[in-house]
Amino acid sequence: MAYVYTTKGTCSRKITVELDGETIRSVQFTGGCNGNTKGLSALVAGMKVDEVIARCRGIRCGLRPTSCPDQLSHALEEARAQQSQTAEA
Repeated sequence: MAYVYTTKGTCSRKITVELDGETIRSVQFTGGCNGNTKGLSALVAGMKVDEVIARCRGIRCGLRPTSCPDQLSHALEEARAQQSQTAEA
């Protein structure tokens, strides 16, 4: 399942997440710091959703109240919720 999340408060504009159950298959950022977002995407591929949420939630970028990793945690929560709704239908 692919899910597109529109970020809030970061340089990246959106995050596309593909899940395989509770495992992250791929993550792609649009915008943001190219090397950092590619690195983050490579690191989380194959990880469990809950682990990435726990590790990334609350990370800040400078004085901003959020960051690309924090926004990824929000995207994963929404993707998982959408995946559950689809499974129930």
